Amino acid sequence: MHAPSEKSDDSKDIFYEELEQVFFYHFPKYHMKILLGDFNAKVGRENIFKLTIGNEILHQDSNDNGVRIVNFATSKTFFVKGMMFPHRNIHKYTWTSPDGKTHNQIDRILTDRR
Repeated sequence: MHAPSEKSDDSKDIFYEELEQVFFYHFPKYHMKILLGDFNAKVGRENIFKLTIGNEILHQDSNDNGVRIVNFATSKTFFVKGMMFPHRNIHKYTWTSPDGKTHNQIDRILTDRR
């Protein structure tokens, strides 16, 4: 599965519905779960996300995909991570634009809270 990068809410809704089905039907409840991927999600440092995202976030504000992945993670009692340990911002980038001017942290690691 690949998270949609276009702005269509319908395609994003379909992606998260499919992710929900995979999560519900294919993950045993008693195993530790780790979900990795390019979610095209810029997660910001908003205070309401603090318990779910921790401190090692690059962006100040979340985009729509960031809000969606945090909501999904919260509903599953997951943490959303980009990095687990402190790094300088230059080492937090997971995507750089072809011209080298734009840097984003859009790849995510989701883990359950064990």
